[in-house]
Amino acid sequence: MDTGKLGVWYFFDGMSSEAAAATAKQIEALGFGTLWVPETVGRNPFVTASWLLANTTKLNVATGIANIYHREPGVTLAAQNSLAEQSNNRFLLGIGVSHKPMVEGVRGLDYGPPVATMRRYLEAMANSPYQGYPPSQPPETVIAALGPKMLELAGDKTAGAHPYFSSPDHTKMARDILGEGPMLCVEQKIILETDSTKAREIARPNAGIYLGLPNYRNNWLRMGLTEADLDNGGSDKFIDATFAWGNVDAIKARVQEHFDAGASHVCVQPINPNGSFGELHWEALKELAGAFAL
Repeated sequence: MDTGKLGVWYFFDGMSSEAAAATAKQIEALGFGTLWVPETVGRNPFVTASWLLANTTKLNVATGIANIYHREPGVTLAAQNSLAEQSNNRFLLGIGVSHKPMVEGVRGLDYGPPVATMRRYLEAMANSPYQGYPPSQPPETVIAALGPKMLELAGDKTAGAHPYFSSPDHTKMARDILGEGPMLCVEQKIILETDSTKAREIARPNAGIYLGLPNYRNNWLRMGLTEADLDNGGSDKFIDATFAWGNVDAIKARVQEHFDAGASHVCVQPINPNGSFGELHWEALKELAGAFAL
């Protein structure tokens, strides 16, 4: 699947379906290759993907990620094949194990060992029957992977990995583990703000919920940050390592660092610096699209 060089990662839960369709069309018109939609406790990501694919013509839509605890493997397989066939192969399935506080605390389900649970899920998907009209080519799957063992699984059993909230150093590690072939679709938060104090102030509320999730904390510690860096909203070192802020040239340089480290695709999540939490920052996307000549 050709995801394109750059994509956009964005929550659509706060807007109407009509507004979401219009947003996807604008992202497509700017030249971004893939639009990534997450899953938490809002819209069903497969329903959202179907709507966005139906309202675009070239844009790929990926789930980034769909929580494997929310649906039986055969149901995920059926959704994947259905969306790939409906969209002429513009759908990319991204799945992940989520986090224990979400799975047990919010959903009331039992959270199993992450790598073993994902392995069993992938095996069950592969062994599930699907008798619907097939897509013209086998649809592809990537998994949310941060640690070495999950990255190994991504390279062995899927088309690749979708790391979220990491750094170019992590991208380098991920590519070393995956090898040359698999996709490495990296998410990068961006803030079009040149004032360092303002940029970090904007970043911290967006980092807050993730700082309490063990999978992310473990990964940041693995990458050389300390517990102190992850307390009180995150140190400047943490913010600077995980957010790309500054003018468009600075943001482009950070994105390029991911490519140089081995990313095959970078999906940017533009954080609005104007106090509009969750509102897409079009200026950042337009400038970055121009900088990369999309």
